[in-house]
Amino acid sequence: MSVQQKSVDTIRVLSAEAIEKAKSGHPGICLGSAPIGYELFADFLSFSYKNPKWDNRDRFVLSAGHGSMLLYSLLHLFGYDVTKEDIIAFRQLGSRTPGHPEFGKTDGVETSTGPLGQGVGNAVGFAVAEAHLAALFNRPGFPIVDHFTYVLTGDGCLEEGIGYESCSFAGTQKLGKLILLYDNNNVTIEGDMRNTFSEDTATRFMAQGWQVIRVDDANNLYALKAALERAKSDLTRPSIIICKTQIGYGSPLVGSADCHGAPLGEENVKKLRENLRWTQPPFEAPEDVKAHCLAIAEEKCKAEEQWNELFAKYESAYPLLAAQYKQFMNGAPDFNAIENGLSWDKPEATRSCGGKILNAIAKNMPNIMSGSADLAPSTKTELAGQEYFSPEHREGSNIHFGIREHAMAAICNGIALHGGLRAVCSTFFSFSDYMKAGIRMSGIMRLPVIYVMTHDSIGVGEDGPTHQPMEQLISMRSIPNVNVFRPCDGKETLEAFLSAFTSPNPTVIVETRQALPVFEGSGKLAARGGYVLSDCEGEPDVLLIATGSEVTLCMQAQQELAAEEIKARVVSLPCMEIFDRQDEEYKESVMPKSVKARVCVEAASHFAWYKYCRDYGELVTMTGFGVSGPAKQLFEYFGFTKENIVEKAKLSIENVKNDRYSH
Repeated sequence: MSVQQKSVDTIRVLSAEAIEKAKSGHPGICLGSAPIGYELFADFLSFSYKNPKWDNRDRFVLSAGHGSMLLYSLLHLFGYDVTKEDIIAFRQLGSRTPGHPEFGKTDGVETSTGPLGQGVGNAVGFAVAEAHLAALFNRPGFPIVDHFTYVLTGDGCLEEGIGYESCSFAGTQKLGKLILLYDNNNVTIEGDMRNTFSEDTATRFMAQGWQVIRVDDANNLYALKAALERAKSDLTRPSIIICKTQIGYGSPLVGSADCHGAPLGEENVKKLRENLRWTQPPFEAPEDVKAHCLAIAEEKCKAEEQWNELFAKYESAYPLLAAQYKQFMNGAPDFNAIENGLSWDKPEATRSCGGKILNAIAKNMPNIMSGSADLAPSTKTELAGQEYFSPEHREGSNIHFGIREHAMAAICNGIALHGGLRAVCSTFFSFSDYMKAGIRMSGIMRLPVIYVMTHDSIGVGEDGPTHQPMEQLISMRSIPNVNVFRPCDGKETLEAFLSAFTSPNPTVIVETRQALPVFEGSGKLAARGGYVLSDCEGEPDVLLIATGSEVTLCMQAQQELAAEEIKARVVSLPCMEIFDRQDEEYKESVMPKSVKARVCVEAASHFAWYKYCRDYGELVTMTGFGVSGPAKQLFEYFGFTKENIVEKAKLSIENVKNDRYSH
């Protein structure tokens, strides 16, 4: 048996044993795709295990993240800091080898995967970032940015809609350094795919502008090598290599759905070892395999050394470009004079304010890439004076994502993961539902992607309930590690963007279609999530707490209440997440516990508000969907008026006086 084949079988046995010990996992893909993983790491993937974050490494994405033990076995053999003990601790609490790959947890893992298809979108984002940075920085004789993105998918990744969206975009953009390895075993959890996925995948990808290559038997390492060489040779289009595999290869469960998502069982692991003529102790790789794989890995580290030498020469030849490249890769923004040219002297929609602010920031941050799901004229997120990224204009900083919200979020995650670029994407807020999984992955990985969501409420008006977000705010606020801003005017919008561009976490900025007035005293304190926008003398009788366009109504209601000698404080709460992280002293200064009468106002779902209105407070919120009609009429129809807020304030005061709980 050749050492190459022995290496493949080592991957198979290590994976099966780790899954069996954990009594949990997905051995089928690990056994079937082991040759694909080995051939890629041994002969094609450019990496440095000594510096897993080397800028010019190739990126490998395991989109079929349930096959995580395949990746861990590869990383273990090829020198990464994944030890035998880590393999044994697969899927255990605190382990560096979690059930699905987690970005930041394990050296060599480029992105968190598991939700099928997300990794395909991430890989497209990696390829976009590589092409864009190469256009900006490469010069003749200096290919500073020059690497491939490989992604291993299963049938499920291509069944998911996001897989289609992402691959369609990649084909349109002719991303020739993107290579998709398709583990085609025709089996999913429910069994044979004949009733669920019978399409001609090759024809589908050809129609999307991809090079299609077939490997009829994935166990044939020579055929895999030839296919990968062919894929790399065509830089005019992305490539898919359709690899026919057998799920559970080598085990008695070969070809069966029984080995997709459950351990093989002790007896079947024993038979797998017998079938592969395996005599090594559990979790031990043969010495010749360890030496073989490590020698390959050592040789690959020379690529980084050569790149470092090349960059030193580049730095001498192009010092300004080299300095800018370093600034891009270090992610250091420059906010000097960010407010120059910005004016807040008249009512304006916060989406328009956001567009001006984004462009002002972009003048100092040329590493921004901004795109929308075919809505840039409405979301105001186009970077003025910049080309659109395309096969003809790789330097373009704007992106036409097309009507592909789900893929857009995943692609932006990939751009952020690549390094060197800041990703901004936008759509109408009601369509954020299509993006939820991608935004959730941003939160899990703590990627500073900026999501601009416009047309934020019933203020959309005549387009009706399909386009009027109601539950979306609470949906976004429910995602851990995500900051959600709903600014009340241009100055708060500025603070939202400044926060987003300096935060290590993703940010959702929710903006209006309708014009809003600018308030004296708004702005700077919005960076703390919530603040006193307008106060009264002494302790207030009631707090009026709101976000976005409804802050205007609270300001009007404050005046009405003052005329009746009722003291009201208006609190603007543009970002609940940041406000809740403030110290208790600050929060108490904004919303004193002693002031129990409160009215919380937001033209959206009420679910986020009970912690602020407390026992005696009243809500002016939505409990159902909107309706079609002019925006002004809709606000009146649903009770978003200064008069209603005044009445609710009086009712809350009565609740306190009579010790009457309203909720």
